[in-house]
Amino acid sequence: MKEILYIEDDVEIGSIVKEDLEQRGYLVRWIISGEKAEESLGDAEMVILDVMLPGLDGFTVGQRLKRTHPNIPILMLSARTAVDDKLQGLHFADDYVTKPFHPEELAARIEVLFRRNQHALSEEIQLDHLTVNTTENRILKNTGEEIFLTAKQHQIFMHLLRHPNQILTKEQLYEAVWGESYIEGDKTLMVHIRYLREKIEVNPSVPRIVETIRGIGYRVKQ
Repeated sequence: MKEILYIEDDVEIGSIVKEDLEQRGYLVRWIISGEKAEESLGDAEMVILDVMLPGLDGFTVGQRLKRTHPNIPILMLSARTAVDDKLQGLHFADDYVTKPFHPEELAARIEVLFRRNQHALSEEIQLDHLTVNTTENRILKNTGEEIFLTAKQHQIFMHLLRHPNQILTKEQLYEAVWGESYIEGDKTLMVHIRYLREKIEVNPSVPRIVETIRGIGYRVKQ
């Protein structure tokens, strides 16, 4: 039975969604705020997260969960329909559903995310001379030597891998990994990228895995 952590402060909506998903065979742990999201996660395999929460908003909660559990899919729910809100959510979340929604639509989105995530977690990603095992969080060279990254290097690399072939701006990467707004001129991300390349690239000065897209950001091609 797949387990879902559901964070929603609206009691009426929460009750309806929880009951519907349980009837579909899911185990749903429902909490009404994001303050204890981390400790409530347990063995959950997905997070459904409302944006408008008391205290910490859903964007903040989602970014924190994604930093500590990069492989868990997050589905955002929101009455906000503005494109900027959706883009903000999709910087870290795997899907975004606007309210009101039909239970059938939500169930279908959940099933797609579970299938996609299972596929992603069960495969090894080949990148040039590297093999990345996302299930075990291991990175191996073709010689068999294992590469060990710091926590921040790992988060940056995995965030890029979750968006293959997509150019991510410095702002998107910084906010996804550090959970704070990027300040123009800050060299923190650039320094971490440099040290990451020193570990994973054959020639860090001519990177073939983490590419720099001048004036925009970075990407990993697959």
